[in-house]
Amino acid sequence: MCKNYNVIENEGSAPIKAWTKGVPFEEKAQQQLKNIASMPLVHSHIAVMPDVHLGKGATIGSVIPSVDAVIPAAVGVDIGCGMVATKTTLKASQLPDNLSAIRHAFEAAVPHGRTSGRGRADRGAWHNIPDLVAGEWLKLQARFERICAKHPAIEKSNNVKHLGTMGTGNHFLELCLDENDAVWIMLHSGSRGVGNRIGSYFIELAKKEMQRHQINLPDMDLAYLEEGSDYFNDYVEAVEWAQDFAAKNREVMMFNAIAALRKQLPVPFSTAELAVNCHHNYISRERHFGKECYVTRKGAVRAEKGEMGIIPGSMGARSFIVRGLGNPESFNSCSHGAGRVMSRTKAKKIYNVKDQIAATEGVECRKDESVIDEIPHAYKDIEKVMEAQKDLVEVVYTLKQIVCVKG
Repeated sequence: MCKNYNVIENEGSAPIKAWTKGVPFEEKAQQQLKNIASMPLVHSHIAVMPDVHLGKGATIGSVIPSVDAVIPAAVGVDIGCGMVATKTTLKASQLPDNLSAIRHAFEAAVPHGRTSGRGRADRGAWHNIPDLVAGEWLKLQARFERICAKHPAIEKSNNVKHLGTMGTGNHFLELCLDENDAVWIMLHSGSRGVGNRIGSYFIELAKKEMQRHQINLPDMDLAYLEEGSDYFNDYVEAVEWAQDFAAKNREVMMFNAIAALRKQLPVPFSTAELAVNCHHNYISRERHFGKECYVTRKGAVRAEKGEMGIIPGSMGARSFIVRGLGNPESFNSCSHGAGRVMSRTKAKKIYNVKDQIAATEGVECRKDESVIDEIPHAYKDIEKVMEAQKDLVEVVYTLKQIVCVKG
């Protein structure tokens, strides 16, 4: 049987198995993966997803199994970032012809973006904590306080103020239609300010540990914490909490988005039919190839056999609700999206508002300079990405956005 992945061998290193046939795979990302593969903590091999691209320290779109150690920068600072999608009982015919009011209702219901400058209230955070948010925060607060008692620097972060908020960059909230014209709500976000603080804090602690033990690395951003060391258990505890915060963050946003949509439509609808909530930046304790290990998925989704996941395209392309095929060679994983082919800075230099308007035709969204860095042309072709991982997932629903709110 023909393998759907390429193998990159590097003497003295773990193999790299890359599901990148037919999609761009930049040389800098390949070198970054070779750096990771050279580390003795890697178990078996590294799996590379078709949306792979250069990241800080660790490559986005990579699955790294490690034994007795974790690399905080491989998880990154948007801990627990992921997706949630909910199918409604609505049909396209029940929506208004002009979707502008729905977009504005979504924008009002879910804080998004960020206001820069001192002394000005951040539009991307709650100023008065809603009762729903306060109630959900209570479920997280005791564990957070235990973490902060050991690491007080983490307390000085946007935590409850960011619960139920979207953030910036490629985070989004969308109204979509599937191939049967059923209406879906889908959104993308993570652990926000508090996850960033946890990630940044432990990345620096890991670097100090490497210096203290005089351990040389191919890249200091690959600094790791060994099991049994001073900070290992604290980091794992904090990451697991941040992942729970991220999942709860998406639940609160989805609740508020559904409520906002209900206010805009004269017809009643329900959302109980199908909901998927999955991380794509996280650590999980799993068993692979005969050994217990920590699997770090950085820009990758778990796709065990029968497990549901979400692979979004760019703001002008299709997205996919998928079911995992449980491919052991990928550590039961799939891509988390299309993956960028250029930086945000480069996208802004190459494209203009006219290009953005053309690329998002038929989508009710902002079409101005502030979102040019998210233009679909800055991403890989999602159709080719899906073809490259056909042995990892099967498509259950194909979605096309009709409303998109970007952070």
